[in-house]
Amino acid sequence: MKKTNLRKRIRFEFDYLMSKGPLPPFLLLIITGTLLILLIAFIIYAFDLIPKGKGNVLGIPNPDDYNFLEVFWTVLLRTLDGGVISEDPLDVVFLIFMLIATLFGLFMLGVFIGVVSSVVMNKIIELRKGRSFVIAKNHTVILGWSFQVFQIISELVIANENQKKPIIVVLAEKDKVEMDDEIRAKVGDTKNTKVICRTGNPIDLRDLEVVNLNQAKSIIVIAPDVPEPDSYVIKTILAITNNPNRKPLPDKYHIVAEIRHPRNVPIAEIAGRDEVQLVVFDYVVSRIIAQTCRQPGLSVVFTELLDFQGDEIYFAHEPRLIGRTFVEAIFAYETSTIIGLRRQNGEILLKPPMNTKIEEGDRLIAISEDDDTIILSGILDYKIDPGAIRNEPEIKERRPENTLILGWNRRAPLIIAELDKYVLKGSKLVVVTDLSYVERTILEINYELQNHEISFIYGDTTDRRVLDNLIVEQFDHIIVLSQTEMLDVQSVDARTLSTLLHLRDIADKTEHKFSIVSEMLDDRNRELAEITHADDFIVSVKLDSLMLSQISENKELRIIFEILFSATNPSIFIKPAEYYVELGRPVNFYTVMEAARQRNEIAIGYKLHEVKPRYAGDSMLAYGVRVNPIKSNRIFFSEGDKIIVIGDEQ
Repeated sequence: MKKTNLRKRIRFEFDYLMSKGPLPPFLLLIITGTLLILLIAFIIYAFDLIPKGKGNVLGIPNPDDYNFLEVFWTVLLRTLDGGVISEDPLDVVFLIFMLIATLFGLFMLGVFIGVVSSVVMNKIIELRKGRSFVIAKNHTVILGWSFQVFQIISELVIANENQKKPIIVVLAEKDKVEMDDEIRAKVGDTKNTKVICRTGNPIDLRDLEVVNLNQAKSIIVIAPDVPEPDSYVIKTILAITNNPNRKPLPDKYHIVAEIRHPRNVPIAEIAGRDEVQLVVFDYVVSRIIAQTCRQPGLSVVFTELLDFQGDEIYFAHEPRLIGRTFVEAIFAYETSTIIGLRRQNGEILLKPPMNTKIEEGDRLIAISEDDDTIILSGILDYKIDPGAIRNEPEIKERRPENTLILGWNRRAPLIIAELDKYVLKGSKLVVVTDLSYVERTILEINYELQNHEISFIYGDTTDRRVLDNLIVEQFDHIIVLSQTEMLDVQSVDARTLSTLLHLRDIADKTEHKFSIVSEMLDDRNRELAEITHADDFIVSVKLDSLMLSQISENKELRIIFEILFSATNPSIFIKPAEYYVELGRPVNFYTVMEAARQRNEIAIGYKLHEVKPRYAGDSMLAYGVRVNPIKSNRIFFSEGDKIIVIGDEQ
């Protein structure tokens, strides 16, 4: 065992002191320098080493009578400015001491520059690590990182355009500089919104304090790209709600969290209690796919309602409508579409009975460009054309439907279960995939289905021979699922695009019309997919991101979305225009609304079969879909055009 001598003890204490940061070496430098200057000044003063008659050269007023303070000042000047020594008198002893003071001054200056440089560099490195506290109020916090972050930030930037100095804070286990660079590259101009990135673990209580959750307007928890993302989300929710430094009750957080698998919803609700709004990713996407395959264009309607470009859903209080009926409120707005009521007790009524009275404290649920555009029109004559309104046509007798699912992922069982709610008994469903384990899964699902007969075919969905052997023209609907088990998003979308190209080529050669619905993980691939002329596309990640963004702005929207996206009534339907008005006859949208009212429905827009040239420059018209049109504008409906309504399944 080594003995600890005094030298080693001093060395240990010195090393420990130097490791405590920049302040100890700075103080040590000042103390050492002061002591050395005092020592040299004392020696010169005590032994009277200043050359006689040269005091004035040294700045001493009286060459023969000087005090210790004047000597100290003389030595200090030599320490701070090495050039002064050149003017000293040629006295060997005096020059030696001045040279010592000058050399020590140079040493001190070098050490001082090094310490300051180290402090500055450490501060820059610390800032690059993103560990500093965020001083902000009413900001939006995003916890976690995935490629959904860019879509969420883009939507929040649009939502914040009419806000004053809005701030978005992102906390993730990723280098701050990398996050800044990626956001700058993929989001672009954030306009008046400041985006601040911080590095940290969202399940670490100390890291959460950095983003100032207690003063945040809303908190978005993103499921990361890891094998068990839901467990990560649940831990993050617990870290927020059970933090000992959390905001005091009854103040509550507004948390919006993404859960991938429905089985994890109960435990997430327990963790977050009434402070969390859950968006079940798989439920949302499966419901939209199931509805869209039967109503092409529906996903575009959902996207229009979910994104912050164009028109969204808002709540508005209008005292002048108190005592009026709901149907009167519907026709009272020119640039907004009323779809429901929020009662004073918080109850959400979507498409209530038309004669429902609006009471004190009720708020209108409206589709509008912004919350400040929900303004009463004051129009009394709606110029409704009664002659253009068509009587409800005879409903064609429904028949069993045949559906083909190409590909497989974890959402497929939910999609099949959702589809089973819409079709008649005797409908057939065929699943084609090159994943062998799916056959056993389908056998298990088959026992739970009420209306479908399901079968499995093993094959590669990108192989043309496999598709030709399926005789796809026998199917009414085709769903192309992304094989999300693959890690590379672009490779997944490439397989989907390959399958779509084959299907469209088959459709062109057989001249058979069928609806195709597909998943696209990357929204940029939607434009590439347009060359396949697919009837509809589901960008699953985008829709999920849009919903998270919307609910973060208003938590009550979650209930509305759950109603609209489910198989229950009321829901959104796309129906032929000839069911409502005479084709080829100019009508305003008030006439369409009246025709829908007579069927106990609310008309919220239309879908044109072909986008007319005069609409080509209309950025609000996506794939022929227009939600919340200006009611007084006239339009000609032709064969293939549809009316978008909120109603009940017939």
